[in-house]
Amino acid sequence: MTTWTISTLERELSDGGVVVAHWRATAVDGDFSASSYGTVGFTPDASASGFIAYDSLTEADVIGWVQAEVDKDAIEASLAAQIEADKNPTQAAGVPW
Repeated sequence: MTTWTISTLERELSDGGVVVAHWRATAVDGDFSASSYGTVGFTPDASASGFIAYDSLTEADVIGWVQAEVDKDAIEASLAAQIEADKNPTQAAGVPW
């Protein structure tokens, strides 16, 4: 399962419009985990009917915006592949003595 979170937002002080969202997607399978971090930029329009000012946002609102802008399925597939690679390694490091 992959959990999406928002670590911080950048906003316009004049109208509370969010201009950048910093996000993280984390997948966990037992003792194995993988994560991805990124940013998405926005051009807020305070006069638009669906505008939500900073003070009224929920994390779910912003996660929805982020997932609409990124390739959610590809990110989650990449995280799953990283976990599978960790579970079934093909190389090891160390010394034999």
